[in-house]
Amino acid sequence: MRFKDVLDSTGAMLVRGDPEAMVLGVSTDTRTLRPRDLYLALSGPNFDGNRFARQAGELGAGGLLLRDAPGIELDGLDARAPVAIHESPRRALADLAAWHRSRLAIPVVGITGSCGKTTTKDILARLLAPHLRTVSSPSSFNNEVGVPHTLLLADRQTQALVVEIGTNAPGEIAALCRVARPTVGIVTNVGPSHLEKLGSVEGVAREKSALFASLPEDGLAVLNLDCRYAAEMRAATRSRVVSISVEGDGDFDARDLWFHSGGATFKLRGREVTSPLPGSHNVYNLLAALAAACGLGLELDALLPAVSRLRGARRRMERIELVRGLTLFDDSYNANPDSARAAVRVLSGLHGAQRRVLVLGDMLELGANAPELHHGIGCDAARAGIDLLLLVGELTRATAAGALECGLAPESVVHLGGIEQALARAPGLLGAGDVVLVKGSRRVGLDRLVATLVESFGGVRG
Repeated sequence: MRFKDVLDSTGAMLVRGDPEAMVLGVSTDTRTLRPRDLYLALSGPNFDGNRFARQAGELGAGGLLLRDAPGIELDGLDARAPVAIHESPRRALADLAAWHRSRLAIPVVGITGSCGKTTTKDILARLLAPHLRTVSSPSSFNNEVGVPHTLLLADRQTQALVVEIGTNAPGEIAALCRVARPTVGIVTNVGPSHLEKLGSVEGVAREKSALFASLPEDGLAVLNLDCRYAAEMRAATRSRVVSISVEGDGDFDARDLWFHSGGATFKLRGREVTSPLPGSHNVYNLLAALAAACGLGLELDALLPAVSRLRGARRRMERIELVRGLTLFDDSYNANPDSARAAVRVLSGLHGAQRRVLVLGDMLELGANAPELHHGIGCDAARAGIDLLLLVGELTRATAAGALECGLAPESVVHLGGIEQALARAPGLLGAGDVVLVKGSRRVGLDRLVATLVESFGGVRG
């Protein structure tokens, strides 16, 4: 794009340089900036992107969009790069992405839900890749910065765009949809996540339904028929609806589902499908991705060969076999009550292990309901026959109480006050033959425990 396109789409003011200069991409981080990228200086409570303007120029930025602030210093910046100022570069990023989206005559799939967003996004991108030039959200780029970044990755060769859309406050999904303008929407599920700001599960449902409400009349909504809020979701959209279910009556319905060491096998429209991804939650994620891909005009039989090659995303039920006989499932990227219950079900369905061990860290952003929700996971773990429960963080004291009340023996429940105590004690509580699933919210830091266990048990088995 020309620098003038940046000015026109964002309302930024040119302070020097040639508006006809070309920029090849957009970066908000000098660590990933490439020559001729536009450097867009985001700021926050603890950082000021303007401070890195000179470094961006030295790295060959094709233009700079800086925050209009008192004392802004332009001396010393590379004179070859045009410079503009804007009162809110964050808003400018959204406006620039919305303008770029308007140039793309391609299907855009928006994915939201209380859990499973990233996994469904990754599955769909892998299913589409052999057939369409597909761009998808890197990692979990799903907020006011990540969604615009994803849109700006698409170019003239892109044939499909898959965008993850997240929220933790009312109105965020609607705002992101105004930028992304999805033509296909997937709501994976609705559960008790981000209750601190969304207030209730009903509030979560209202927020998630904003994705369906944003779809055009000729769009497609992929609806989880087994979600208790399916009727409200359906009522929110004017688009065509395709439903998914397990042992129900969906358009894409998994029947005769059974789990085994290789993952899950089920019947779908008369075909037997085996997915290497464990857990019923991943069956739903796969069904949603298949429904969306078929909605884009691809044939089911053409999509199924890619299913056997699916792998879980990093730190999302990622299976790691360790040299000294420990099997580790790293699900430490994030946690809420629904995904924690799914983790319990996955672990309870794994047979032949010496012990099935659940390491659970605090689940955050649950507001006043946090003690009750943590207590319920403890009951679920006890009833599922988990052999050892290692709990990390203050909130999981309620999980310990729930597990004990529901029959788990006291010696099978170990509470660890925080990540440092977990790093010191957990390796000594585990042994060869154990299957260990690690689950918790990111800020608890259980990814550090995973790294310690890999080191303690001899690294990854070749």
